[in-house]
This record gives sequence, C-alpha cells and structure tokens, in this order.
Amino acid sequence: MSSTVERSRTDMKELADYSEGPALTSATLEQPDGRSRIGLAWEDGTHTWLPPIWLRDHCPCDVCRHTSSRERLYKIIDDEIGVPDVSLDDNMLVLNWPDGHESCFDGIWLHQRRPGQHHFQPAIPEARAWREGFLPDHVEHRDFTESVSGKRAWLEALIRDGLVMLDNGPTELDEVIRIAESIGPLRATNFGARFDVQSRPNPNNAAYTAIELELHTDLPNWRHPPDIQLLYCLENDAQGGASTFADGFAVAEAMRREAPHHFTMLAETPIDLRFQDDKHDIAVREPIIRVDDHGVLREIRFNNWIRDALDLAPEQIEAWYDAYRDFWARLREPRYRADFELSPGQMIAFDNRRVLHGRGQFDPNTGKRHLQGCYLDYDMVESKLRVLSRHD
Repeated sequence: MSSTVERSRTDMKELADYSEGPALTSATLEQPDGRSRIGLAWEDGTHTWLPPIWLRDHCPCDVCRHTSSRERLYKIIDDEIGVPDVSLDDNMLVLNWPDGHESCFDGIWLHQRRPGQHHFQPAIPEARAWREGFLPDHVEHRDFTESVSGKRAWLEALIRDGLVMLDNGPTELDEVIRIAESIGPLRATNFGARFDVQSRPNPNNAAYTAIELELHTDLPNWRHPPDIQLLYCLENDAQGGASTFADGFAVAEAMRREAPHHFTMLAETPIDLRFQDDKHDIAVREPIIRVDDHGVLREIRFNNWIRDALDLAPEQIEAWYDAYRDFWARLREPRYRADFELSPGQMIAFDNRRVLHGRGQFDPNTGKRHLQGCYLDYDMVESKLRVLSRHD
C-alpha cells in the first residue's frame, strides 16, 4: 500500500516514474553470515538486504552518474568499498562511506529495484499464441499518429500477437517510412532501407513477381534477420494476391508436442541459407527453429526459395526432409493462419522472426498492386513502448 505523505525526493538519475510507493521505515547494518549487509524494510511489510558494494555501485550522485546521460561514471574496481555508516532521513537512505563519500537513495526507487523482483522496468506484453480464427487488432492511423494510447495499443498488439493492422491512412509514398521512424531508425538490408513490392522485369526476389508466395520469413540468410516488417498498401486493384500469415511459434509448439522427433531435427540441425545476385552473396548456416538454453522458442527461419544445397550427413537427409515437410504442412493448416485482403491506406506490421507471411498469385494485367515496406529492430519497438509508459 502506497503512502500519500509528502516525502523528500532524491534524484536517482532515472526517467521511469518512482513517485509512488511505500515509505522506507528502517535501515540497519547487519551481519547475518559474518559479512556486512544493509537491511531495509518498508511500510508495506517488504524487506531485503543489500551488500555495500551494490549500493556503492548504484550511487546516483553527480560524481558517480553523469548529470545528463545518467550513465555510470563510478568504477567499482578503483576503491576499497568498506562498510558505510547507515542512516534514514525521511524516505531517503543515507550512506557515509569510509573515504568520505556520501550516497543518498530514494526509498521508493530502492523498493522498485530490490533484488529478485524484476519489475522495475515497464511491463512488456508476453507473446500469445494464435488460436483458431485469430484476427489481428486494428488501430486507426489517426489514433496511432495523434495519441499516446493509440500508439501504445498498436505496439502492445504487435509484441503480444506478432501481427497488428493500421487502418485508414493516407495513400502517400513513404508514409510507411514516416510511421516507422516515429518508432525508431530503419533497419537497412541489401534491398535498401525501404522496398517497393511490385511486379517488375528481371526480379532478384520472388516478392517482385506476380507469382504465389508460400509462407516464409524474410532474409533468414542473415545472421540477424530483420525483426519487424511493416507493409503499407498504396494500391491494390489487381485480381488475386490475398495476404496470408501464420504463427510460426504456434506451429513449432504443436510439432514439439505431437512430433518431438521432427521438432528436435529442425531445432538442432543447421542448414545453409543463401541469397545471391550480381552484387550480394549473403549466407548463414542456422536451424529452421531456434530455441534458447531454456527451450523457449526464439526464431523461425523458413524460406524455401533461398535454402542452399542441403549439406547434411547422408543418414540425416531423409529424416530432415520428413521434419521439414511436416512443418510446412502444418503451416498450411487453417487453425494457424490468418488470411485477408489489404486495402489502400492499410498497413500491416508483424514479427518476421515469429510470423510467416505470403500471398496468393495475382494478375498484374487487371490492375495495379503497390506495397511499400521497411524493417525495424525489435529493440526499438520495446523502447518506444517503455518511453510511452512514462505518460501513465
């Protein structure tokens, strides 16, 4: 329970809010295991203890933290830390160190940052697997561009579902760039910072044709493929060309449950992925599915056009193809997919390392079809959401 009593505040060189929280009620020097600790307790009943070195390392004074960048200046290796004198001044912890330095800490900030809580940064939505019949959230272009709540809703849906729509925007060239740059700098690739998805002669990529595009992720041949893709529809009068998307994580989790040997094959067997044209030859060797050390899904690399020659031991080849075909067949199942037409002034954004995308064949002789796209780093999406959270 937070107290509303006015208390003295300490500048912690922190932009996130720490104005509301329980008061610090006691601060004592303790030696629970023969080593000095600072014991802290708050009015809500929570308590913790901190080693002196942690507190010295986090001193927020102008000598230890840069006044404008808020970056740490203090070098923990340069001093013998020692044990400070401990006192409490209203809601402020005051430490006087043996070398004469004084450190002051805001009690609410300490409550937020006490070890093991992991709640001091604004909450980022957890990924949520698509259920059958999934449809993405829609946000109005005006709400996105003119209100904090609209932009936050769009960002939260993108992070949570891996896919979100923006509706009723202008059909102006480079509007996708203006939207993207309101979040962060563009991620350039060998196709440039912005790309135009149109049928063209002598294409160097299947996207620049009118053929059907099977579900895929973009640029899996890069060491770090683009995170977020934005596709903005400027014209779409041609017959055909419906967009389709699938939740690759949901498919991979289903495979892990139902065909674990196939999941293991795709998660533990790296293959070669390669794009080459007259100017570029970009290649990497990675598995189709990547999990972290805890088994959590982190990435799907699936693009049938740019798989290079399959270089595996002969006894692995057929087993790998069995797993690959299983994954591909699951991607085609309606329960994992979302299909819809993009209209002029509509933009879709999706997590390229989770959500696969494709389109139906279209007839360029029946009308124009023009989409503009670009990429963003996922870090910029989370960053913008954290900045917007300061407006709460």
